[in-house]
Amino acid sequence: MAWKSWRASRRRRKEEALERPQYGWIWKPLLALAGLYLLVSVALGIWWSQPPAPFDVEQATLERRGEAAYTPGARGTVTVATLATSVATLLEKPGGYLRNDIAPPGVWLDNMPNWELGVLASSRDLARALPQMAGGDSADLEEAREALLGDDRDWFYPATEQRLAEALEALDRQLAALGDEEAGFVPGQGLSAWLHSLVVRLDDLALRLAASVGSHEALIELAVDAESLPPRTPWHQVDDIFFEARGTGWALSQLLQGVQRDQADVLHEAGVVAEWERLLAELGMTQRRLWSPVVLNGSGFGLFANHSLVMALHMTRARDLAALLAERLVEPPLGLASPHPPAEAPVEPPVVEVETIEEAPAPPAPEVLAAPEPEEDMEPAEAGQPE
Repeated sequence: MAWKSWRASRRRRKEEALERPQYGWIWKPLLALAGLYLLVSVALGIWWSQPPAPFDVEQATLERRGEAAYTPGARGTVTVATLATSVATLLEKPGGYLRNDIAPPGVWLDNMPNWELGVLASSRDLARALPQMAGGDSADLEEAREALLGDDRDWFYPATEQRLAEALEALDRQLAALGDEEAGFVPGQGLSAWLHSLVVRLDDLALRLAASVGSHEALIELAVDAESLPPRTPWHQVDDIFFEARGTGWALSQLLQGVQRDQADVLHEAGVVAEWERLLAELGMTQRRLWSPVVLNGSGFGLFANHSLVMALHMTRARDLAALLAERLVEPPLGLASPHPPAEAPVEPPVVEVETIEEAPAPPAPEVLAAPEPEEDMEPAEAGQPE
């Protein structure tokens, strides 16, 4: 009993010391505010970590064109509008752009910032290819490309959000210029180069995803050479690469649909519509719902799934399809004329063989009697002799 009473008296003395005027009862409100801030940060972190839903590229084009949507746009309108909407999603989604946050709760998050990196990298690839697709230099497209190539973690002036806004304004100006049907993109030009960049992007993601798989047998199924793999992915970075791949798949699904709307005749002429649809379906598989609260890295038919291995499989298939499309779209189909033909020297018209018609022989010309040759001059008469 004496021990309990001593502990109770000691506790009362501590409480009395904390409640003295010099403490001013301020520690209790501060503790309550800290707990409330932590609770709100966790709730916001969960909300901000939800990826945006895919958007309809045609509806997005109508919304971005505004009043100009009542008039038909030139080739490339849907492509530029889709890229602009993808960039706008990074700024307008819940929480805005989080990759450069330096304060909670954004600084605590890693899944959504890596998802943003995948979307930004895919947008950069298309921004690099747009000038070639347009068939010439464009100040607006060049400005958008330079703005998107900035550092993705800048938080001080100029912050990444500011550069994304500048890229968005440049793309909107290009979209307004495409209201003139004569300013459209060249049919099929630049598609192969853009698809080759997708092959490099998807191959890099597939290798990094496979690097987190420890089973050699699993890598054989992916046709991956173990010697070509990067260093083993640390366990705390497995989810980072996984969500970067999800962001890449989300962005490419939208961008490929936009390009498909603008280049439908080119794809049909080249006979690659089925392969294009298969590529879209493969990327759509990367957006399936993740039922686990964390990215698992199991093996075989074990109790836990291997999410990285499944994602690597989809990335590998998408890479192979993109490589096939790049090979078959090297040159635009001959049946499609370019709206911006290059200036060439005048070419002489081809010589056309004309079938000659045999005519009746003309009657011979009448013979002309030759004039008699003049007689030789007579010798002069001798002197004194009469003529």
